[in-house]
Amino acid sequence: MSASYQADFNLWIKHTAQLLRSHHWQEIDLEHLIEEVEDLGKSEKRGIASQLTRLLLHLLKWQYQPQRRSDSWLDSITDARTQIELTIQDSPSLKNYPTEQLEESYQRARRQAAKQTELQISVFPEDCPYSLELVLDEDWLPEASE
Repeated sequence: MSASYQADFNLWIKHTAQLLRSHHWQEIDLEHLIEEVEDLGKSEKRGIASQLTRLLLHLLKWQYQPQRRSDSWLDSITDARTQIELTIQDSPSLKNYPTEQLEESYQRARRQAAKQTELQISVFPEDCPYSLELVLDEDWLPEASE
């Protein structure tokens, strides 16, 4: 079974699901199944962190490049907020994860904003200037910086 896991992951998933449905417990590749179940939780967290970084990046660009504001930035901000909300609805135990990730995601967003805007990284505050409540508020956008 382990060879199937290495050779064709999708086939391994289908076969494992069949074994679970038919209650063939002894035939299940338990080691890899446990690994995959654990990875599902990591994937949800990675998704929140990624969306939070994308959201913060676009909030920074919105604030620091008001002359370049666009509907696509607004769409990205809205979509990131929605994706975070949906993930937390599916997994309420991750409700506090954005709080835990805010500063780390902000640091990633800050570096990306500097590259994308071609502004010096020092233009952007060292610490996240937005509260998580504002970041996730669907009606909030930062004011333009001078």
